[in-house]
Order: sequence, then C-alpha cells, then structure tokens
Amino acid sequence: MAFRTLFGLVVFFSVSLISWADEIQINPSHPDQYTVVKGDTLWEISGKFLRHPWQWPELWSTNSQIKNPNLIYPGDTIYFSIANGRPQLSLSRNDQPAQFSASLSCVLSEEDIKNGRTDFAVSENGKVLPCIRETTIKQAIRLIPTDTIAQFLISPKVVSENELGSAPYVIDFAGEHLIAGAGDRVYVRSISQPDSLAYTVYRAGDAFKSPETGEILGYEAKYIADATLQQPGDPATLFITKSDSEIRKGDRIMPNADEELILNYFPRPPQESIKGSIISVLGGVSQIGMYNVVVIDKGTKDGLLAGHELTIYQRGKSISDPYSLIKKDVVKLPDEIAGTLMVFRPFERVSYALVMEASQALHILDKVETP
Repeated sequence: MAFRTLFGLVVFFSVSLISWADEIQINPSHPDQYTVVKGDTLWEISGKFLRHPWQWPELWSTNSQIKNPNLIYPGDTIYFSIANGRPQLSLSRNDQPAQFSASLSCVLSEEDIKNGRTDFAVSENGKVLPCIRETTIKQAIRLIPTDTIAQFLISPKVVSENELGSAPYVIDFAGEHLIAGAGDRVYVRSISQPDSLAYTVYRAGDAFKSPETGEILGYEAKYIADATLQQPGDPATLFITKSDSEIRKGDRIMPNADEELILNYFPRPPQESIKGSIISVLGGVSQIGMYNVVVIDKGTKDGLLAGHELTIYQRGKSISDPYSLIKKDVVKLPDEIAGTLMVFRPFERVSYALVMEASQALHILDKVETP
C-alpha cells in the first residue's frame, strides 16, 4: 500500500491548492483514475496518488459516498479530481452481476441454497444437468501484504539477556533420544510452580547491538517448538506438540504469552522525532528490498508503535578527495532518501518493520527517521 504523491498539473491550480497540496504531498505523476485489481494493497494504490500513507483518509473526507475508505475492492475504480480548490478521491463500485452463457440454463444462487432448492433441470435420460453455483465473494484489498509478516507476528521475538538467561531450559530427553521433536517428551529444569500449561521452546539467536554505542539492545529468541506441561517439578516434563526444527539440550522454555496480535495497521508518522538505524534483516535474506522485514534500533521506549512509518536514508559514503589541498582529505557524501518502512511489531528497544518502498538498494546501518 504505497502512498506516493498526488499532484499533476499543479501549475494550473490556485495558490491555495498548492499550499494545501504541500500538506497532503500529492504525487506529480498521479493518474486521473485507477481500477483496482486482485493482489493490490491499499499502500500500493495510495502510492499512485500520495507520498504519505497516513494522508489517505484526508482525500476521502468530502466523499460521503464511501463510508470506510479502507474498504476498497477489486474492480472498483478510483478517480482523482479537484473540488473547491482541494484535491480529492472518489470511487465507483464494480457491482455488475456475473454474466453466464445462455446455454447454461441452471444457476444456483445463494438464496436457492438457503431455501433448499430441490428442482433442477434433467436430461432426456433423467440425469440432473450441471448447475452453476453462484456466490458473491468480495474481499476488500489489504492495507499491506500481511502474509509477508505473518511468520514474524509471534515468533521470533526479542528478549533481554536476563529474560533469556533465567528461563527454564531443556536438560534431557525421554526415551534416550539425542534430539527431540513433535511427539517426544523433554525434561526441563525448574518449572515447579507453573503459571501456564502452554510453553514455547526458543533458542538464543543474534544479539542486536546499537551501531552507535555497541550496547546490546536485545537478543533474538528463535522459535523452535510448542509444548504442553505434563508434570511440574525440577525437572519438569513437557510434551512437544509441534516443532519447526529439532530440539536440543540447553534450548530455553518460556510460557506462551497472551500477546495481542495487531492485524489492522493505520500508518502514520511518530509524534516523537525518531532517528535510528537498520541493524538486521530477517527471513534469511542478504539483500534488503521491498517487503523485506528488518530490525531497527528503536522501540517502545523511544515512542514507536505498530503502524508508525519512517523514512529510510541510504548512508552517504566517505570517499577520499585526491584534488583537495588537504592531504588525505576525506569527504562524506550526503545521505539519500532510499525508501519507507512501517513498524509492525515493536519491542522495548528494537522493532520489526516492513520495507514498504525501496527506490534504491538498502543496507544494514542505513538510517531511519521520522518523515
């Protein structure tokens, strides 16, 4: 759902329009109209008109036709216009009924199914003829590609050194196994007074460090398996119900937290001035581009919330200047705007974010800032 900028032929509009467009950040190359297709996201569509996602509702504010501007469907056509000196969007629904061939005489509607229709056309030899089952399946397009971030919504997570180090751990396996997986039992140190019966097995991953100070901001806890408590104690006995990889001795056990999953995001800039960096990329990729998940070195402690949008700046290189009068003079090139990301899972000192736009190659240690 990219909000790029919604301007075009601005020179021909009044000064009042220009000043208002400065607030809304119109896209100079916006189309006059766009028809939504399956697979579009609201971010991508708005990017055809706007620079900033959080300004999307403002363009619908004078359009009483649409009660919820976030509910856009494939086949709908969006129109850009100027009304009373202000840019706005309007929309026409594609509610045309499906057209079937005249030879297909039997069409079974949802109402027929509900009423229990039993009369159908039959052939000369008494066989029931084929019948089309007509259903109205219309799903609004999504704000962002949620399937891209689904695996990162619960696991892995980020924990403090103390939280990981003090967690119970696997000490051995039942049945003389060398490793364990789904269907096996494991013995775990120190779950004598359990607060939960559902647990997750984690393994310590990378340490996330501040690029400025080198301070450890948290540790990645990689998801390994789900387990249920069979017998408390020291050691306790847990049954593995699901596993993504083999369980090893020393893997840590944490109770399943009742985390509130946020699936609906409302992109907006942070109220605070945020200046941070990309410190890692998740998902086993080495190149950072659009729809990759990255880790930034700012979190809830810094005021970040799910849905906050930040601008990505590619750090300017430092190059030697062979023409300078100063011996071995080094010049720092300016940082360049390289994309946009949206925070979708903030922790205390770091956050997971989805790269929504990438105009050029992105790298670890590129800067992120409040737009």
